[in-house]
Formats: sequence, structure tokens, C-alpha cells
Amino acid sequence: MRPSIRIGNGCGFWGDNQDAPVHLAAHGGLDYLTLEYLAELTMSILAQQKQRDANAGYASDFIGVLERLTPHLHQQPQLRIVTNAGGMNPHACARAARAVLDQAGLHARTVAVVSGDDLLPRLDELLAAGHPLAHQDTGQPLAEVRSRVVSANAYLGAEPIARALAAGADVVITGRVADAALTLGPAVHELGWPWTDPQRLGMGLVAGHLIECGAQATGGLWCNWQRCDLAEVGYPIVTIYADGTLELSKPAGSGGAVNLETVREQLLYEVGDPARYLTPDGVVDFTKLHLDQVGSDCVRLTADAGVGLPPPDSYKVSIAYRDGYTAAGTLVIAGPGAVAKARACGEIIRRRLQQAGLTLARYHVETLGAGATVPDAVPTDYDPTEVVLRVAVHDPRREAVERFSRELAPLVTSGPPGVTGYTTGRPPVREVFAYWPALIARAAVTPTVEIMPSR
Repeated sequence: MRPSIRIGNGCGFWGDNQDAPVHLAAHGGLDYLTLEYLAELTMSILAQQKQRDANAGYASDFIGVLERLTPHLHQQPQLRIVTNAGGMNPHACARAARAVLDQAGLHARTVAVVSGDDLLPRLDELLAAGHPLAHQDTGQPLAEVRSRVVSANAYLGAEPIARALAAGADVVITGRVADAALTLGPAVHELGWPWTDPQRLGMGLVAGHLIECGAQATGGLWCNWQRCDLAEVGYPIVTIYADGTLELSKPAGSGGAVNLETVREQLLYEVGDPARYLTPDGVVDFTKLHLDQVGSDCVRLTADAGVGLPPPDSYKVSIAYRDGYTAAGTLVIAGPGAVAKARACGEIIRRRLQQAGLTLARYHVETLGAGATVPDAVPTDYDPTEVVLRVAVHDPRREAVERFSRELAPLVTSGPPGVTGYTTGRPPVREVFAYWPALIARAAVTPTVEIMPSR
């Protein structure tokens, strides 16, 4: 087994900087490149795409990134890629990736698919077997919205990723897995960690959590962001040692920063309880971590005993269901009394809809620039001379939302003076996929690993 491995993450979400993975591969000296594309909203988008096209439903940006990475894969035979770009359709993603590698003459590079997270085909079977998939916040049984469900995916852990690597995979493409699993899988495989060692598994999960959001650990969103150059921000690299010690850094000469502040900020990102960070591979106590600045843009992390605990006995499940239609439109309101005029415009639209016999289920008015984004953050007497009016609606009836979309532009000539910014056209009407978080017993989910043959 190896004494250490070096993993860089070049993507924190679908839509992230597509140059970052290439820069990491060229300058990071990596053993593994991870690419993290998925969020709950992303899964809903991918589910909608797959409904329209059976060959869609994955993060298509990955295929373009892989094409740009092929020269580096030729030059660096040790470099492996692990990504959750498979989304709702990991097999289709793997087929596209296989075609890219074959086209580039990389026939010997092996592609593996990790699946088993998609519970939609088994949903009725699971409900009948006594798995209620109740809403974690409200306790409602899933049966109440079953007819409108479009996707249901369990958050798998790192074990099938490690299994794929042990089978010789050079590129591992997964569906829904926990973000940190993309890093823990390679660590377990390369460093020989047993699944019964919560201390080292916990540190592997810390490593995965640190780099999963890309540049957020290297200066992005840093409270002192003015002290670094974010135009050429470097993406994170974590060196994981066999004893569980971690060192977080970034490519030499890149922008951004790696220091105690940037690392602490990322550690606390999306964490409900720092003493109980829940993942399918274990529970982590971040309060037992020790951080030391050991060089320019390098932070070492160690931990007291007990940083990791055994995993929970259930998987989290992300479910999306159809929940009506939405639209949101904006107008610029300028001149004296801009805030009052914007609010009046919002009320005019509401009354005109009522005159047409329509009361929408949800109707939300914001005056951006006057404290709407962060309520109570500006003085009550603050009166800017320009604001952006944003009106958003939601309703089960598509025709009601379409009528709303036609009500903003008329305000340019039939509303208060100073209304402008209407040239982008009517706001589009979109179907809403609502989020339903649930839990399911681990025994009900079976992760699978398949090798995609070269053509």
C-alpha cells in the first residue's frame, strides 16, 4: 500500500469553471482528479432531461472536460478520474466517456459505472415492503405525492468506488453518491484502510468535504477575499497520508489562498452540527480537528481520537416530485421614490391578475437593492434612487402562471414613471420539481459496479 496519495477536485457543481480540471491535471501532480457535479436541484434538472431523452440525464459538461483531459491522460498514466457526473443516467455518461477515450487512442483506460442509487423503478416495491420514505421535516408519507414523483436517489458511499478502482478502473462514473465519497473511495483503495477503522475513514471524509466545493476551500467566498487574486484561483489539492494526516494546498503560482480561515470556512459549509457530520460512510466530529499552517498556501489537519464514528444504519434519499409551475420576472425602477414605486408595481400586477379572476397560490415581491436579499441589513429610512423589482409566482395551473408572465411589460407605459429593463421578453414558465428528503434502510439498497468495455 502507498504512504500517501494526492487528490485534486476540479469541479464543485455543474456549471463550475471548465478550465479548472485541466489546470489541475497539468500543474497539480495528481494521482486522482475528482469532479463533483451534483446537487438536489441538479438532480431535478437531470431527471427532466432524461424524461425527454433516454440518452440524457447526466452532467454533459464532463464529456467536454474529458476531451480536454485526454492529452494529460496520455502523459500521466497514473492519473485516475472519479466523478458523479453520471447523475440520473451514469451508463449513458459512461458510454459517452468511453467513446471520448477510444477516439483519443486511450483504449487501455478502463471506465467503470457505479449505480444502484436510482430507486425510482423500485419505489412501489419499497413502499409495499414497509419503507414509508417519510419526509424528514414534516413526517408525511411519500404515498401522498407518489403519483407525481419523477426521481428518487439514495446517497451511496465510497465502498463501490473503492471496489471499482480495485477492479482496475481508470475513470469511475457514479450516479448519486455523497460528495465526500469521491475522495474517500480512492483513499481507502490506495492506502489500504479497513472499513472498520472510523478514525482514518473520518479523516478521509474530512478530506472529501474540504475539496468537494472546488475553490471555496482556496479563497472563494473567503471573508478576506480582497487579499488574494480570484481571477486565476487555484482549485484544491489534498494530500492524504496513510495515518490519516491531511495537507490541503493548491497548484503553485495559482491565485486564491489556502490558510486557516479558508479551511475553517469550508469545514463549516453545509454542516448542521460540526460534532456530527453525517455521511453514508461514517459520522465525523469536526471539533476534534487540529489545523496548522505549515507553509505558504498549505494547511495540515490532524485529529484527536474519536474524530470518526461508525456510519448510520440508513441512506439519505433525494426525491423530486412535480409541484406545479413557476415564473419570475424583473424590472428596473429608477428615480425618486424607487422603492415605493417598485412595491406599487408589484401590487398592480397582483390586482390585474385578480381582475382576470386569478389568485395565484404563491406571489412574492422583492425590491433588490433596498434590503430584500438580507432583510434588516439596511436602515429603515434608506431610499435608493434605483432598485430591481423581482416578482415570482408559483401555482398548480400553468395557464395562471402564463398570464402572470404577460403582466410585467405593460407597466412600462401603464405604471409609475421610471419603469425600464423590460427588453429581455416575458419570463419563461417552468415546471417545478419539489424536493422531498427521506431515509431508507441500508439493507434496501444494493450498490453495483460494472466495467464498460472498450470499443
